[in-house]
Amino acid sequence: MHASPLIVQREGSVLTVTLDRPEKRNPISDPDMVEALVAAMQDADADLGVRAVILTGAGRAFSSGGDVAKMRADAGGMRAHLPAQTRRNYRSGIQRLPLVFQALEVPVIAAVNGPAIGAGCDLACMCDVRIAAESARFAESFVKLGLIPGDGGAWLLPRIIGFSRATELALTGEQIDAATALEYGLVSRVVPDAQLMDAARALAMKIAANPPHAVRMTKRLLREAQVSTLPNILELSAAMQGLAHQTADHDEAIAAFVEKRAPAFRGD
Repeated sequence: MHASPLIVQREGSVLTVTLDRPEKRNPISDPDMVEALVAAMQDADADLGVRAVILTGAGRAFSSGGDVAKMRADAGGMRAHLPAQTRRNYRSGIQRLPLVFQALEVPVIAAVNGPAIGAGCDLACMCDVRIAAESARFAESFVKLGLIPGDGGAWLLPRIIGFSRATELALTGEQIDAATALEYGLVSRVVPDAQLMDAARALAMKIAANPPHAVRMTKRLLREAQVSTLPNILELSAAMQGLAHQTADHDEAIAAFVEKRAPAFRGD
């Protein structure tokens, strides 16, 4: 029986999920990794007590993306001898990840501790916020292997850094360092390597301190706004605001403001 490819640790209301294949630089293309990531994220989303998730990698890499050693047709990876089966392998494998991440309401922070290459870069893009260690590197490198972004990168990356820069990265396959990623808006901050997890936890705790229903509905609105129209978002916002007004946490926030004290949100 294979050991789990993930380490899942909970501290209070913050869940940390660590990709744990450091000897292979944490590839995410293997079926057991996909299954484990899907299960961990869906479990976190189903538990209102989990108010934020941190995703990071064990060892010196965040994720190398696909396992190059398994890219031959006879290697037992996603590539099959029959092209139609390769399509099915992608649809039932790695392509589940962007769909699951897009559907999540619990906020996910990527703590990028090293290289995030190919599908590893796209995995970081699936998260809501990205914090990078100074040693982090990013590459949309599929073209260098004669491939295309098969896991949704062509949809994800332009929405974060814009079409021109995303096109440059995808067509050259070149790596950028953490400072360039910050300049491009791919990450929101860069910190020394030794401070990465502390910075990610501090941000997670700031998010977790807010009313969870409001946080999750706000995230849902932001995600829907990526694909919807302004009238539709306003309609959805009005409906969600009706729900938010009826929460006990909203009443607690008003009472705490009037009474000049810190609120105590319980998720009610």
